[in-house]
Amino acid sequence: MRIHCPFCGERDEHEFSYGGDAMRLRPDESNTDQTRWSAYVFLRDNPRGWHQEYWQHVHGCRAWICVTRNTMSHEVRRVCSAQERVKELRAEANQ
Repeated sequence: MRIHCPFCGERDEHEFSYGGDAMRLRPDESNTDQTRWSAYVFLRDNPRGWHQEYWQHVHGCRAWICVTRNTMSHEVRRVCSAQERVKELRAEANQ
């Protein structure tokens, strides 16, 4: 699989490390609700098809990015910075 780093260009997947699900917004750190934090940390979906994931370019610029890829074919549809994805999640939560 090839991933286009927005900062370094197209690279092999071996330069990246998987960082988790980018479909959910992390709870605010001031929120001490254990049930909510437990759900965020431990409850995971195992999607089939298109999914958004965080990856870190560990053998390059070390930036965190969000990759939209098909979990069955590994086709990559979109790549953006992790900051951009968090802004999108916050906007979706405020709607």
